[in-house]
Amino acid sequence: MIRVIILILSIFPLIGYGQLLPNFGGQRAGLSALSFLKNDLNPISYSMGGASVANPGSLYSSENNPAALAQLNNSGIALSNLAIGAGINQSFIGVSYILDDGSVFGANLNSLNTGAMEIRTEFEPNGTGQLFYANNTALGVNYAKYLSENFSIGLGLKYIYEGISSYSNHTVTADIGFLYTTDFKHLSFAVVIKNFGGNSQMLGSDLETTFNRTDVVLNKYTTPSIFKMGFSLVPYESKTKKLLATVELNHPSDNAENIRLGGEMSFRNILFTRIGYKINVLGQNYPTAGLGIKTRLGVHPLFIDYAVNPTNRLGIQHLIGMSIPFNKDQR
Repeated sequence: MIRVIILILSIFPLIGYGQLLPNFGGQRAGLSALSFLKNDLNPISYSMGGASVANPGSLYSSENNPAALAQLNNSGIALSNLAIGAGINQSFIGVSYILDDGSVFGANLNSLNTGAMEIRTEFEPNGTGQLFYANNTALGVNYAKYLSENFSIGLGLKYIYEGISSYSNHTVTADIGFLYTTDFKHLSFAVVIKNFGGNSQMLGSDLETTFNRTDVVLNKYTTPSIFKMGFSLVPYESKTKKLLATVELNHPSDNAENIRLGGEMSFRNILFTRIGYKINVLGQNYPTAGLGIKTRLGVHPLFIDYAVNPTNRLGIQHLIGMSIPFNKDQR
């Protein structure tokens, strides 16, 4: 295991030399379809700038690193909703269940919906009176297991549907993640490949334009796969406070390489404050932030998390989530 980590760390500078700042790779923007898969629906990760691939396991971990699900102590459910803007919302629901052998099985649903939009044509630019909808949905399953005392692996498989008016698209993608945690200040190292899949193509019955009757060509596009590598560390911990620091390198197939930095301060494991920053992400000049609080729902813990992301052009985006581990709260 140590040899594998040394090998990956030796590759890391080569990747950085090839693309790490300035904006090499930005010319690939827009080459992939199904962009909704890139949105982070984990409010903990979202508030930390997305630097979460090596974070401790949570009920949202299937969104960032399925290997972290192996660290769960209890089965549970997590929900979140992201307000993207212009009436567009994206929602997540995930269920994780600990099996008898200690491994974890999970299922999740990720859905983006635009709501109703008016159909407009060249001759009726104000609308025809008819409505259409755009919907993107990913239905996934995950499996995570410890291979040793410190090393876990996670696998995920997603069926994806994309529908816009009379056009639709179906495809399948896979995720794989690794997480290694040491005894030194909870230092963790993780590697993840997300949304790995083949090309997909929109198909529909209306393949002609209204104005000049020429055929519309629907090309095949790749899925937005991404390679992630990250570290997390607890540099300070006392009886009442705990500081978590994280860093992550993202190498997407359809955009420039970027770095995420994040931090979380917890107070008595009840109140959580978070902050993050994205380096080399176009349209992200401001830090992200968030709050979390632990309360109870009956005999079960209830975690409520809120994250905010100020963007340059899309305004302020909000993400709120709720997670419920199924165990008696011993607080």
